[in-house]
Amino acid sequence: MLHRYRRVLALPALRRALVLGFLVRLPVFTGGIVLTLHVVSALDRSYGAAGLVSAAATVAIAVSGPWRGRLLDRMGLRRVVVPSIVVAAACWSVAPFVSYWPLLVLASLAGLFVIPAFSIIRQAIIAAVPESDRRTAISLDSVAIELSFMVGPALGVWAATVWPTSWVLFAIQMLGVAAGILLWVVNPVIREEAAREVDDQGVAVETASAVRRSAWFRPPFVAVCLSAFAATLVLGGSDISFVAALRDFGTPASIGWVLAVWGLGSLVGGLVYGGLHRSVSAFWLLGGLAVVTAPMALASGAPSLAVLGFVAGLFCAPTITATVDQASRVVPADARGEAMGWHGSFMTAGSALGAPLAGVAIDHVAWGAGFVVVAVAGLLLALVGAAATSGRARRHRAHRAQRSEDRARAAATV
Repeated sequence: MLHRYRRVLALPALRRALVLGFLVRLPVFTGGIVLTLHVVSALDRSYGAAGLVSAAATVAIAVSGPWRGRLLDRMGLRRVVVPSIVVAAACWSVAPFVSYWPLLVLASLAGLFVIPAFSIIRQAIIAAVPESDRRTAISLDSVAIELSFMVGPALGVWAATVWPTSWVLFAIQMLGVAAGILLWVVNPVIREEAAREVDDQGVAVETASAVRRSAWFRPPFVAVCLSAFAATLVLGGSDISFVAALRDFGTPASIGWVLAVWGLGSLVGGLVYGGLHRSVSAFWLLGGLAVVTAPMALASGAPSLAVLGFVAGLFCAPTITATVDQASRVVPADARGEAMGWHGSFMTAGSALGAPLAGVAIDHVAWGAGFVVVAVAGLLLALVGAAATSGRARRHRAHRAQRSEDRARAAATV
């Protein structure tokens, strides 16, 4: 395990992408939790309303993912990032200081032009290592994600207890704009052996040959995306359930460190999974994630919730890593930007459904219902996905395709 990690960390491009990933994702995780606190406390709305804002923003991100990913394939990083920086700066300069409905609209508009940081960093990670080390590198990226998740929300919650949430939210989103500028400046390579042209300013720009979507947007890729959707449904619902539970316990200041413990479990799980010699099906990992999420509803206070969260976190990073790894292997490199965009859209759609689903359960039952409802949904999707992608199911589809081909040949002969 250590040998595999030493080998990939020896690559300068990978180290650079990992550091860049930590920095650009920090505002993303911090902004999400502070936005929830802002809606619930400063705007005096319900958890369902907070989930609706998160859902609206993430649906907008899901819509933008594929076409912006295709632009990454065709135009390169810098030309795609600049409009995102401008729109984010304009929207988030106003959104933290308006009422609920204008906030929802501005957050959605910013989501349509969100900086595709996750897709960019994942492509940079994949491009930096040989294919045999891809899962290990993606697992290291999951560690960088968890470090961002552990540090960001803790700082955000602490800041929200000291200063007004509106100003904290403004500061975090401006850091997100700065992260976009950093991406533009560094301009990491996002395709292995990418062809490069020079633009009018003499800057190298990656180019890609056109790849038809029908060549790779097929059942294997869709199945992986569905597993990513289900995973973030569980995680998105758990996120808001943590906040509700700790507020109900009367310890809202514990939100940051409890989420950090959850992230620590994911970090440990990601490191272990990245060092394994064999991959594990994303649907099996998803089933494990769902099973260990439900017991968090039994927590009696912040310490017990943190312990249960650590156990649940062990399956978070491996599940996401498996979906990214498997998705990258079933699409050609020249279409990876759009493919990662679709993958990200499924993930954000899962978060969009998970947050309000858990929020409604919390508002109508109790905070524990938030964990249970997303765990049950995740487990059902895992069972369906595992059955649909089993060896028997694949052989059945191949046999059916062969019969259709035989009938077509027979008809052509006649």
